Amino acid sequence: MSNVVSALNGASFTAGIATITEIGVQGMITLRGDLSSVALQKVAKSVTGLGVPAQGHMVHKAGFGICWMSTDELLILCPYGEVAQHLASLSTALADEHALAVDVSDARASFTVAGPHARDVMAKLAPVDLRVSAFVPGMFRRTRMAQVAAAFWMPDGDSFQIVCFRSNAQYMFDLLGVAAQVGSEVGHLGGQSG
Repeated sequence: MSNVVSALNGASFTAGIATITEIGVQGMITLRGDLSSVALQKVAKSVTGLGVPAQGHMVHKAGFGICWMSTDELLILCPYGEVAQHLASLSTALADEHALAVDVSDARASFTVAGPHARDVMAKLAPVDLRVSAFVPGMFRRTRMAQVAAAFWMPDGDSFQIVCFRSNAQYMFDLLGVAAQVGSEVGHLGGQSG
């Protein structure tokens, strides 16, 4: 039996203005359907313990999360080893709905950018207003970071979590490392120390 490994096997970069870490395997389920459906909302909550977030937001708690991806799509985050059981629950509960649930865990890579200058790193790569007054924990963006399709959110005030395609993992890690080079602080986003 083979061991499951993430795209970059937990690589990290700590020699810059923020710490970049590939977070390892993460359970991810794409759920497509009518987000106003009571059945869809009920099963999403039964799997995660969380309600469906508002547009442009995500919710998370205790290893689970729900990210708003589009008007008919959610990304459900769960422990990697629990994906099969949650996928089965979703499929069974939504059998009579026009919905689709797919395991995308192994097709994605996840990173954290952490530290007081995490916003500086992210602002160099994403066309998103990342000032403290404009982007806060709980907000979610699906965008591009340089030439890579990505999505990100802030689990707390000093860190971001990024999801991209696994095939772009090394490129994303390298981009983040370059954007986090010592002395490259932007300094105009608010909320940074030093």
